[in-house]
Amino acid sequence: MRKGIWIAAIIGLVATCGVGLKAHAADTDTVKVGMTAPNFTLPSQEDKPISLSDFKGKWVVLYFYPKDQTQGCTIEAHNFQRDQAKYDALNAVVLGVSLDTVASHKAWCAKDTFSFKMLADPEHKVVDEYGVPVKSVGPMHFASRQTFLISPQGKVVKFWPNVQVNHHSEEVLAAIAEAKK
Repeated sequence: MRKGIWIAAIIGLVATCGVGLKAHAADTDTVKVGMTAPNFTLPSQEDKPISLSDFKGKWVVLYFYPKDQTQGCTIEAHNFQRDQAKYDALNAVVLGVSLDTVASHKAWCAKDTFSFKMLADPEHKVVDEYGVPVKSVGPMHFASRQTFLISPQGKVVKFWPNVQVNHHSEEVLAAIAEAKK
């Protein structure tokens, strides 16, 4: 019996963390383009509080993803890491958010040498505030894969509701370059 439950949970996790996640909408409305991005504070992989307001005057790529150390999430994070110099050149920072813990983020960032901030939201505070859908597989919960681009003035200027991980970083860089024109 237990083996069957674990197999179902693993299958659900693999499906959730793959490309093209489908999930039910959260109870709150999604933050929309044109709105001021809600401020928040969450702990990073270093267990230090990081607030959106810390990055006033910079472009912020706020990306939500399902689960640390899973295939789709790893591809997406590696692409953001690969392009860090391009984000720096555009005066932009990347902030990843999932429902994982600080310890999980710390282990993943150490293993895969990610230098950008991964923020832990196990209580769904920011996920819910931004209206990011959550999928449940048994007792496990996973945020949907979505990205918000926030201007240096704190406004949401672009939203990707259904991220495809392979070329997402390039899409975000192009959107920043276009918005800066």
